[in-house]
Amino acid sequence: MINIFIENDLGERQALEVPTDMGFNLMELLKAYEYDIQATCGGMALCATCHIEVLEGKENLPESNDQELDTLDTLPNADANSRLSCQLRPSPAMDGLVFRLKALQEA
Repeated sequence: MINIFIENDLGERQALEVPTDMGFNLMELLKAYEYDIQATCGGMALCATCHIEVLEGKENLPESNDQELDTLDTLPNADANSRLSCQLRPSPAMDGLVFRLKALQEA
């Protein structure tokens, strides 16, 4: 298990304990914690309804694949810290990751 943190618009952070050995992606775990993630495409990196902004720990994430980059390119507010949570599988290297949900801000 690792701890990741979600920061809200007020700068407050909530810690989430997430497993690294169950094969879930970050989007699925956020849904399990009852965050309002639409996941319209079911985790195929097509809809960007799971868009997050990585605030701390970006250097510990795997590189984005072409599909993820193509989808992020369609978003007006995506930047170098943007990722799709459906494309991230928690690993021990991600312990302490801090991010903000962007998809909710875009709706």
